[in-house]
Amino acid sequence: MPSRNPLAGFITRATPQSQRIPGSGQVPNSAGGYVWPVDDWARLRRFLILGVDGPSYYASESALVAESAAAVLRCVVLDGPRTVDEITAVSTAGRNPRHQPVIFALAACAAAHDPDTRARALAALPAVCRTGTHLFLFAGYVEQFRGWGRGLRRAVADWYTTKDADALAYQLVKYQQRDGWSHRDLLRLAKPRPERDSATDLALRWAVGKAEVNGALPAGTPRILHAHRSAQAASTAADVIPLITEHRLPWEALRSEHLAAPEVWQALIPVTGLGALVRNLGRMTANGTLAPGSPGTHAVLARLADTGAIRSARLHPIAVLAALITYRSGRGARGRLTWDPIPAIVDALDDTFYRAFASVKPAGVRTLAALDVSGSMSGGVVAGVPGLTPRLASAAMAAVTLATEPEVITVAFNIAGKGAWVSPNHRRGGSDYGITPLPLSRRQRLDDILAAVDGFPFCGTDCSLPMLYALERGLAVDHFVVYTDSETWAGDIHPAQALQRYRERTGIAARLTVVAMVSNGFTIADPADAGMLDVVGFDTAAPQLMADFAAGRL
Repeated sequence: MPSRNPLAGFITRATPQSQRIPGSGQVPNSAGGYVWPVDDWARLRRFLILGVDGPSYYASESALVAESAAAVLRCVVLDGPRTVDEITAVSTAGRNPRHQPVIFALAACAAAHDPDTRARALAALPAVCRTGTHLFLFAGYVEQFRGWGRGLRRAVADWYTTKDADALAYQLVKYQQRDGWSHRDLLRLAKPRPERDSATDLALRWAVGKAEVNGALPAGTPRILHAHRSAQAASTAADVIPLITEHRLPWEALRSEHLAAPEVWQALIPVTGLGALVRNLGRMTANGTLAPGSPGTHAVLARLADTGAIRSARLHPIAVLAALITYRSGRGARGRLTWDPIPAIVDALDDTFYRAFASVKPAGVRTLAALDVSGSMSGGVVAGVPGLTPRLASAAMAAVTLATEPEVITVAFNIAGKGAWVSPNHRRGGSDYGITPLPLSRRQRLDDILAAVDGFPFCGTDCSLPMLYALERGLAVDHFVVYTDSETWAGDIHPAQALQRYRERTGIAARLTVVAMVSNGFTIADPADAGMLDVVGFDTAAPQLMADFAAGRL
C-alpha cells in the first residue's frame, strides 16, 4: 500500500490562487482569490488618478467610495503634510484625468485635526483649485467634513484677492455657477477685502451684481467684464466676433442664439481652452464650423498638434481618448446631436493622445504587454468616461507601450478561441483559459486597437498566464507588463510564483509591472520582490516610470 505523506501537499513554489501563499501576507480580493494589499499611499494615488466612477465588476460604487475615502483619511492621520504634497504633486503635474478626487482629498486635509495639515491644505488651494469650477467643487466637499471657520474663509478670500484682476475677471465670467454654488455664495462666506475701487474690488462687485453705477460699469473695471456686457447686449452674431477676438471671451459669456452661428465658433477656436475644444468637436462639426478642408478644421488640427500647448493646458490623455471615442461615433453620449466625423480630426485626436503623455526615454528591453480581458475588466468605467471600461482603457495604455518600446509582444489573456494557447494549468479541468496573441502595431490607430480588444468573450481571471505562456512558448522576455484589476483567482499558481518559475527556468531576471486599472486595494505584485512594480493606469507619469524600472534605471 502507498505510504501516507500528509506533508507532500504543502508547496510554496506553486500555490493555487484560491489559497494564500504561505507566509506571504496576502489577503482575499473581491473575487475570492488571494493577492497582496497595496499600502494606503498607493491606494491614495490610485484614487487621485483613477477616482471612483461607478461600480467595479465585484464591488459596488458605494463600497469603493467608502474604501477609498477611508484610505485618504488614514493617510491624513498618518502624515497629513505628505498627503497634501501628494495631492498637489498629482494635480499640478496634470496626472489626474478628473478633478473631483484630488479636490475631495484636499477638502479632507483641510478638515484635519492637525493644524499644520489644515494650514498646508488651505495654502495649496490656489494650486489645486485653479478654476472657478474647482473652487465650487471644493466648497461643496469641504462642507462634508467641516464648517466655515476663520482659516477656511481667509483661504477662499485669498483665492480671489491674490489673482491678477484680469485673470480673476476671466474666472468670474467663465465659471459663474456650478454644482449649486456661485461666486456670490462664496464671497458672502469669505468676505474678501480688496483695496477699495481697485480692479479686483470692481470685479468682485460685478460678481455680486453691484458693479453698475448709473447703468454703466465704472472706469477701472477689467475689460473682459465690459466685453461680456457688450456681448450680452449684441443684436447679431457678427457683433460678438470682434469681442471674442480682442478680449478672448469664452463661449459661456455669449448668448445661446449667437452660439448657433458657425462664424462665432470659428472665432472661438483660437481662444478656447484645449479641454473645452476637444469636448466640443462634435458640436462644431454638427453646426458646420468644421468640415473637410475648412479653415476651422485647419485651426483645430494646428492646436491638436501643438505639444507644448497640450502640456501647458494639462490636457489629460483620458480627455483625448473620451473625445476620440465620442467624436468617431458621430453622436453625443447624451442628447440627440449627431455629425459626420472628419477623418483628419479622428487622426489628429489619435496623435494627440500620445502627445498628452510626457516624452518617454524607452527601456529598449524585450517586453510582453498582457491585457486582462476577463469579465471583471468589463465592469465600471474609467474616469467617468461613458463606455471606457477597464478592458478598453488597458488597450489604450498598452498602445502607449507599443509606441514607446521597440520590441513589444502584445497578448490578451483569459480567453482561448481559435489559434489560442491553452494554459496547462487548466487543461485537465477542460477549461478554456489561455492566451490569444494580439497582432497590434505602433502604426495602428488607437480606435483600431480598442476595437481589436473589445470583441473578446469574458471568463474568469488568471494573471499567471502571461508568464506561463512565455515559458512554454520559449519567449525571451525582460519585462512583463500586465494591465489588470488584480481580481485574479482561477489559476493553480500565483502570478508572482509564475514569474519566479520563468526566471529560474530561463535564466532571465525578468521584471513585472502591474498596471492597476481599477481604484481598489489589490495587486498581484509581491511588495517583497524588487523586480515587481505596481503603477496606476493613466497616470501620465507611468510610462516613463515603467521604462525606467524595466531598464534598471530606478
